[in-house]
Amino acid sequence: MRVIFAGTPEFARVALERLLKAGFDVPLVLTQPDRPAGRGMKLQASPVKQCALEHGIAVAQPLSLRLDGKYPEDAAAARQALLDANADVMVVAAYGLILPQWVLDLPPKGCLNIHASLLPRWRGAAPIHRAIEAGDAQTGVTIMQMDIGLDTGDMCLIERLPITATDTTASMHDKLADLGGRMIVEALEMSACGGLPRTPQPVEGVTYAHKIEKSESWMDWHLSAIELDRRLRAFNPFPGGATQCGAEVIKLWAATPEAYSGNAQPGTVLAADADGVLVACATGALRLMQLQRAGGKRLAAADFLRGFELPAGTLLTLPDTAAE
Repeated sequence: MRVIFAGTPEFARVALERLLKAGFDVPLVLTQPDRPAGRGMKLQASPVKQCALEHGIAVAQPLSLRLDGKYPEDAAAARQALLDANADVMVVAAYGLILPQWVLDLPPKGCLNIHASLLPRWRGAAPIHRAIEAGDAQTGVTIMQMDIGLDTGDMCLIERLPITATDTTASMHDKLADLGGRMIVEALEMSACGGLPRTPQPVEGVTYAHKIEKSESWMDWHLSAIELDRRLRAFNPFPGGATQCGAEVIKLWAATPEAYSGNAQPGTVLAADADGVLVACATGALRLMQLQRAGGKRLAAADFLRGFELPAGTLLTLPDTAAE
């Protein structure tokens, strides 16, 4: 079976590697244009492009696939590349461009998407983050037959994974990437035999995983410790958590919720020692285990406190209520 692959980040690279290892013929890869990255802001190829080049696969990087859009020449060139690939199916994983109807209709077996949620829950851009933030007990991967809607196509395969109390977006990403790679191989093998099932998504239970914004990193201590712990885990590795301490911004990366029945103002440091920085929340307290000063490195609490004092009674705030 000839497979066009469309994807960009590490999540997609894992799936591409699994397809190649399974022996599928991949004549063409679509991925996002190279972007500036790193301290020097040099152009960097996506993980999927790097994988494709390592395996000698042709790569197309259109700015758009809309033939009537802002970049019609890019779209026309991509269309010709897709036609020349003469593939049976397209596999899509975190590609980053909307596929117009002409792309969906081009491969005889259509386009299959690897989506990191239990559809119809968490359609959209950030399903792993939002599942952890919401406190979901489980997530998973859905292999979906794509249509023109936003993650609205028929479900072909679905598998579940538990979300543990210590899972972060980083840890769940790796588990789900591995699961998605295995499942798409299984789906294509079933499709080749004409036995890939399709089930319409239920109309109940639809939620949307909106893109993560950097502004969401600010920790509102008027939330419960459990909610803030979930947010920190959801926003690791991006954008992390943040709090204001006087004129300083402190980044937060890991914490543990604890019971606390006192009446300290939310955001008050209750204790700070080698075991962590304990901060009062609306309900309970959050023990901060990994912190970072602006321009510094992520440090365990004990190491952080050697260079930055946070005595009991210090008030951590949102930026608009920070002390001058």
